[in-house]
Amino acid sequence: MRFSLALPREALSIPVIRRALGDALRGLGVSQECIADILLATSEACTNVIEHAQTAKDFEVDAHIDEGHCVLKIVDQGRGFRDVPTRQADPDDESGRGINIMRALVDDVDFDSTPGQGTVVSLHKRLTWQDEALIRRLERELVHSGR
Repeated sequence: MRFSLALPREALSIPVIRRALGDALRGLGVSQECIADILLATSEACTNVIEHAQTAKDFEVDAHIDEGHCVLKIVDQGRGFRDVPTRQADPDDESGRGINIMRALVDDVDFDSTPGQGTVVSLHKRLTWQDEALIRRLERELVHSGR
């Protein structure tokens, strides 16, 4: 499954992407814990766009769910940055914790940013499934029909 949403760079966009992505993952039978991790990491990435991509009017969220993985790309045409912060943010800091949160919730986070041209944040997460997930039923049917 693939889908892409173009959203205005404003806070009201975050619940929209959470709803669309959450509904898609639930519909496939992804476990609630896995969905919660993906939605929070995505919210953090989108919040960074809203707060830091000041020259961008909108941004895109591209989702690709395939073979047990979810890959999300949050793309903006903002000001970009040279270096990704690598220090651990202090828990009492007002900002700077989003990257650490993303890294804690998904398997891989990648930043591709060019000053003056924008940023792509890629989030990769191996999916876990509910017991009766649609994908598991389809896999069983394929195994049985292949005999």
